Amino acid sequence: MFSVLTIAGSDSGGGAGIQADLKTFAALGVHGTTAVAAVTAQNTLGVKVVAPVSPEMVAAQIAAVVADIPPDAVKTGMLASAEIIRASASAIREHGLKNLVVDPVMVATSGDRLLEEEAECALLAHLLPLALVVTPNLEEAAVLTGFSVTGNAEMIEAARAIGSLGPRFVIVKGGHSPQRADDLFWDGKREVWLKSPRLAAEPLHGTGCVFSAALAAGLARGLAPLEAARLAKEFVSNAIRARIRPGGGASVLGWGCPKKQAED
Repeated sequence: MFSVLTIAGSDSGGGAGIQADLKTFAALGVHGTTAVAAVTAQNTLGVKVVAPVSPEMVAAQIAAVVADIPPDAVKTGMLASAEIIRASASAIREHGLKNLVVDPVMVATSGDRLLEEEAECALLAHLLPLALVVTPNLEEAAVLTGFSVTGNAEMIEAARAIGSLGPRFVIVKGGHSPQRADDLFWDGKREVWLKSPRLAAEPLHGTGCVFSAALAAGLARGLAPLEAARLAKEFVSNAIRARIRPGGGASVLGWGCPKKQAED
């Protein structure tokens, strides 16, 4: 049994974060383990409260998992603070964890910044150099590079700039583009486009979490990074097609949940 460790925040609405990661791992046949970095009170309408877990507790969760269930891959999501980022990076180095996928959760779909400047700096200095793959969306790529990222030319420029920060591979996700949902895979020498039409017009919650979780699952199962990226792209596309709207707000990706039948 392959296993993947996710270090991320908990989503009480079940559409993103730790909950989405675990559903994705299970769907792809790998065992999921967790280190909860923050607890949120949220639903499909939005985030109400965020309560970060102490850095010491995050490190303790990672140590406990590694001692008994060594992960074949690791992914990080929302890490909430500079202290949690530094503690996570330190634990990843200390335990020699490999196949690290960093989903740099920095900007909400609304455009709001989710990390303080100190935390953004900690991510750049401590976490990105450890990453095998980093998966920013267009807004996060703009934060990491300092310039606007909208079209294909800017995505290529951003991938090269982010690659210079330490990660071996960069995937700039184009899902927030108004036309198509093409992603760019960059390996330091070449660009490979992972193409997809836009599959949903309404707001979607959790696509970035699911993509990085599927990517980590593929790496854990021994796929090369490009093949793992293709697996993740296909998985997310299918999950968008199977999307559901469990609440009154954004839709979430579908993992095969049965829908309620209307009563006669």
